[in-house]
Amino acid sequence: MGHLVGKEIYYKLGDKIDSLPFRVNKSKALYNILKELYTPEEAELVVKMPFGLSTVAQIEKTTRLDKLTVTSNLESLARKGLVMDLWIENQYYYMPSPIAVGFFEFTMMRSREEPDAKKWAKLFHEYMDDKEFYDVNFGKGQQISPMRVLPHEEALDQQDYTEILDYEKTVSIVEATGKFAVGLCSCRHEKLHTGEKKCDAPIENCLSFGNSADFLVRHNFAKYVSKSEIFESLAQSKEMGLVFSCDNVRNNVGFICQCCGCCCNMLSGISKFGYPNAIVTSSYIAVTDKDTCDGCARCAKACPVEAIEMVASDNGSTKRKKTPKINEDICLGCGVCSMKCTKTASLKLIKRKKRVIHPESTYERIILQCLERGTLQHQIFGNPAKISQKIMKGVVGGFLKLPPVKRTLMSDKLRSSFLDSMKKGAAKQHKAFLLNI
Repeated sequence: MGHLVGKEIYYKLGDKIDSLPFRVNKSKALYNILKELYTPEEAELVVKMPFGLSTVAQIEKTTRLDKLTVTSNLESLARKGLVMDLWIENQYYYMPSPIAVGFFEFTMMRSREEPDAKKWAKLFHEYMDDKEFYDVNFGKGQQISPMRVLPHEEALDQQDYTEILDYEKTVSIVEATGKFAVGLCSCRHEKLHTGEKKCDAPIENCLSFGNSADFLVRHNFAKYVSKSEIFESLAQSKEMGLVFSCDNVRNNVGFICQCCGCCCNMLSGISKFGYPNAIVTSSYIAVTDKDTCDGCARCAKACPVEAIEMVASDNGSTKRKKTPKINEDICLGCGVCSMKCTKTASLKLIKRKKRVIHPESTYERIILQCLERGTLQHQIFGNPAKISQKIMKGVVGGFLKLPPVKRTLMSDKLRSSFLDSMKKGAAKQHKAFLLNI
């Protein structure tokens, strides 16, 4: 197999990354990022390697590159976060990193002393501060985001507090693991270098757990900390009115972000670019007790996505002139507004009328995310070197992209059956380990 050279390799790399769970807008700004982060040799390996988790031996066979070339480039790519390496069943498995959650975060989680950090921040900001970045992933009403919001438990209405599930509780997520790490917030680090950071929130407060913590620490993106340090960080962020969000799964949550409205790129997808599904909401929504609200507007000022507007009051029995109006289409259900409503406690979180579905595992999330974005065929037929798989990929890909097919498989009625079939297929391919990631 001949070597790919020049601009061609980066165009092919853009195509490969666009075929992963989080798609990309193939613009000049994207190719500037790829040329900066990947050497031509690294780009060639990523283009030729399988889409899913694979061993070194499998990557050698697929790419037809010698072992020394494969291992040396994999080591370099993993060190930079351009591929992920996971220790599974006594060996490492590798897969290409998507842009999010992936090589954007890992690049900007490198030490703030990195000499190229300002250049990277400028490149990512130029690319991501653009409606098209969000449109390719959420422009057709896609529901599955890599991240979901965790409610501040103190904001829950007393009646609903008894119904909150463990995977919705920040404390329970922390207690469920035994490894903890903290690293730089990639969004805040980027905004610091581009002059967009308007808050006082600390930069080093990205929390990770379990295997995710191991990966980040192994490549110097984070450092191990104690459980008490995790809780101290969360308490500080709660006091500052930050949003808690995590990976969009119920089991084995790998990270918790502590987000602000001025820095978080995913929150900007909602407030600045108008894509309400950029982050999946919690199962709760904010409501105001109009009889006790004094119209102070603290809730509106605190909302990180500008979901609260102060409007003229229609309650003649009070002296207040304005009352908060909550935009239910974009309310995150985070509870930040309630945490600032200390004087009258008029604003609480209650259960949403429609149930919010969160995938059980990372495997389920990736399957559903890829189905929505038209890239599932690459996960099913992951070997780019096999002609037979290329043919099947085209056939299945075309079928899955049909709107009626996609709607049916994502429906409440068939989603569970579809996921069960995918799990059985993974087991038959001797990849049952995927189901526990």
